[in-house]
Amino acid sequence: MDIVLLGPPGAGKGTQGDLLARRLAVPKIATGDVLRAAVREGTPLGREAKAAMDRGDLVPDSVILGIMKETLASKEARAGSILDGVVRTVPQAEGLERVLRELGRRVDAVVLFEADEDELVHRLSSRTTCEACQTPYKDREPGTACDECGGKLVRRRDDEPEAVRNRLGVYRRQTEPVIEWYRSNGVNVVPVNAVGTVHEVTKRVLDALGQ
Repeated sequence: MDIVLLGPPGAGKGTQGDLLARRLAVPKIATGDVLRAAVREGTPLGREAKAAMDRGDLVPDSVILGIMKETLASKEARAGSILDGVVRTVPQAEGLERVLRELGRRVDAVVLFEADEDELVHRLSSRTTCEACQTPYKDREPGTACDECGGKLVRRRDDEPEAVRNRLGVYRRQTEPVIEWYRSNGVNVVPVNAVGTVHEVTKRVLDALGQ
């Protein structure tokens, strides 16, 4: 079963993706992770991706899709995958569909995490990170000390409230059309309320997927 996770920044896709992958015994695949792995391992596509990044260019979609195909065809992912952050635009959805079709597969479901804008702004703007060891914290003020190493906690620039609202605007313009694209192509889009405890949201996802 190949499942695409969609939802705005701060909706909890990463956390829920990890839990869902463990429950279904399939890998969670994220674009950044597979790109870094391909570069680290020095695969032909990884070298091509590194050359683009070294030039300061965006990695071409064709390279990303090639790396994604290699990952999806691996032994670990033959039974399916949880695709987190892989699809952000309609062209990326179309590219993923082509890759899966070549492997004799398709997207079985899209889990759409939903939360209102004020909740998402609060979640993201309340995050801080240790500037030394990168340990993340929630509801800890910038400037306080990290429990792990004593370093200073900072708020990332893109987690400032105004920046969060800008990120949500980008999501609405670029990613929301993907939802309709999947629906129009007959893929089951499953809305899930992303507000609640991690356990509550996980239960909603599993119930919606019939797991």
